[in-house]
Amino acid sequence: MLDRLATRLATAALRLPAARSPRVTVTPDIPVRVRDGVTLRTDHYAPDLPGAPTVLIRTPYGRGGPVRLLGRLAAERGFHVVIQSCRGTYGSGGEFAPLVHERDDGLDTVDWLRRQRWWSGAFGMFGASYQGFVQWAVAAEAADELKAMVAVVTASGTRDSTYAGESFALDTVLTWAELLQAQTVPWLARQWELKRGQPRLTAALAHLPLAEADRIATGVTVPFFQEWLRHHTPDADYWRSRVFGDRIAEVRAPVAMISGWHDIFLPAQLDDYAALRAAGAHPRLTVGPWTHGSPGLFVAALRDGLDWLDEHLAGRAGTRTAPVRVHVGGVGGGWRDLTDWPPPAAPTRWHLHAEGALAPDPPTPSAPDRIWYDPADPTPSLGGPLLVAQRAGAVDNRPVEARPDVLTYTSPPLDAPLEVVGPVHAEIHVRSELSYLDVFVRLCDVDLRGRSWNVCDGLVRVAPGRFPTGPSGVVRVPVTLWPTAHRFAPGHRLRVQVSGGAHPRYARNPGTGEPLGTAVTLRAGRREILHDPEHPSAIVLPLLGVGPESSLSSR
Repeated sequence: MLDRLATRLATAALRLPAARSPRVTVTPDIPVRVRDGVTLRTDHYAPDLPGAPTVLIRTPYGRGGPVRLLGRLAAERGFHVVIQSCRGTYGSGGEFAPLVHERDDGLDTVDWLRRQRWWSGAFGMFGASYQGFVQWAVAAEAADELKAMVAVVTASGTRDSTYAGESFALDTVLTWAELLQAQTVPWLARQWELKRGQPRLTAALAHLPLAEADRIATGVTVPFFQEWLRHHTPDADYWRSRVFGDRIAEVRAPVAMISGWHDIFLPAQLDDYAALRAAGAHPRLTVGPWTHGSPGLFVAALRDGLDWLDEHLAGRAGTRTAPVRVHVGGVGGGWRDLTDWPPPAAPTRWHLHAEGALAPDPPTPSAPDRIWYDPADPTPSLGGPLLVAQRAGAVDNRPVEARPDVLTYTSPPLDAPLEVVGPVHAEIHVRSELSYLDVFVRLCDVDLRGRSWNVCDGLVRVAPGRFPTGPSGVVRVPVTLWPTAHRFAPGHRLRVQVSGGAHPRYARNPGTGEPLGTAVTLRAGRREILHDPEHPSAIVLPLLGVGPESSLSSR
């Protein structure tokens, strides 16, 4: 009764089409045996409709809560819904080892589906985050029976997101490890921990060596956390069987992608979109003003995902025509429809200048700016793409910009609006006392009250030999920032931050070159940011026109 009430309320709130099968039969805790003998616990939501296709959701986060609501909503709209706990989670046998078993377990589950009396010969997949990784694990081998995928804030590979810029996404990885371990803790104990502000996690994020941080955060050694600390180099064999992007061109199922501008997997997900387009596919893309766990993201995923399944799995007419829909942030932005991503834009260099200026004008002769970076007091991260929604997204950056280890470069107030839509990158010329360092670059929108709101950012880890060093010891560091869609309003100013890190979002660079997991020695050092004609440090922004000549159509 409560489930039916919840779906009725959700249907009204989300403005979903009326239920096609109000009667749904739920069979919980079905044992599905896979090839190595492990049993995976599975729930089946059956509509009262003959010949209904199937939606498969595989998850390590349990079969209750939001995924249970999704199961009933999708079943009421005419789909058999199968929700399965990944091995080692929520009653399923075996041990949970991220990404190791998802291909085999997923394909075995599809084979189980084929043997069910209600199987119609067609299925789709749906899920966010890790629930999307498991989709990509089987997508290339699921044959023509896979008719649709809904991939929400996820990607075909996690390696590049884990080691963004060849650093280490400490906050995301350790927080995820803590969340997974917390699923084994009694509910009341978990609520007490949350109420206290997760002090163990906070202590772990500040701890060195990192190889001890998982035990501080969770009370146990987390095998995958230890492995990810050890196998962090780009050529590590460890990741070859744990990423699935090398077969993305073989995927024939239509794919709907939903993400947010402050999502941790956004760059990797847009790489997947580009790979599908290059292979001749026509994926749907939606990017909104969301973080990884935003409530608005969940709402959009339900609406867009069910619409996609209706169209491509059930053969019913969809409600959307635009292949790409993005939300442009800032004053006067809003939702826009595009024919592809990224849209045609003019890459425009905004140069760093002396005295903290930022302008399209070429740089003039000037002395470099100097900062002192101390990993014992690392430059803190503030907002941006993080796993936990409460700490993520756009925030006022003035507290971090007031620190002496952060340089800022700010434009004059704009006379006209400026729309930045597409990939963003920077080129920063650095001379450092230390050969091991990080370069963090962030683009901000400074409003009429002087508040500095982060728009997008990126970090690159510098080590000897990674980038060429000039005769004067200057290294040109290319920094790829998160893609964005943002409108800078008249009177607002553009601001670029340059600093030596963003901790604990990224693991601090100790400055010594010690291994990631065992480093304990911290070396502080001075570095210079150059912005003269021979060293034109700049951020490169994809600019679109505004008004009638805009290449975006307002909705």
